[in-house]
Amino acid sequence: MAASALAGEASGLPLPRFVSLRSDEVNLRTGPGQRYPIEWIYARKDLPVEVIAEFEAWRKIRDWQGAEGWVHQAMLSGRRMMVVIGSQRQLRGSDGDATDTLAIVEAGVLGRLLQCPRNRDFCRVEVGQVQGWLKRDEIWGVYKGEWIE
Repeated sequence: MAASALAGEASGLPLPRFVSLRSDEVNLRTGPGQRYPIEWIYARKDLPVEVIAEFEAWRKIRDWQGAEGWVHQAMLSGRRMMVVIGSQRQLRGSDGDATDTLAIVEAGVLGRLLQCPRNRDFCRVEVGQVQGWLKRDEIWGVYKGEWIE
């Protein structure tokens, strides 16, 4: 069975899956419980993270830079977000290479993931107040071949 088809024991939701941080202050712990030390404190609400394991009310997550640890499920939201990766990217007016550039976005910029059509190389995103299209390989927060309507 493919890894993406495996269901988490605690939630029954697919593993792995993308979610986002619910708060501006989220503790990343070394294990699934409050008795485990805090390894890192995220200070970036809406940061996309990948849930890679579950234990009771705790979720093991991975961020776009590869850091892993455990957070309480209450600190996560199902809202789909993305982060720009690599270098500066062109936010485009439609889903094609030859379309107008609406804005230049820097690596590390967060945005909301609105749509990733089936069999397309682009996803529709919202960065600030601007909606446009970025290539799938320019963002982190969506799986290759995943479609979001």
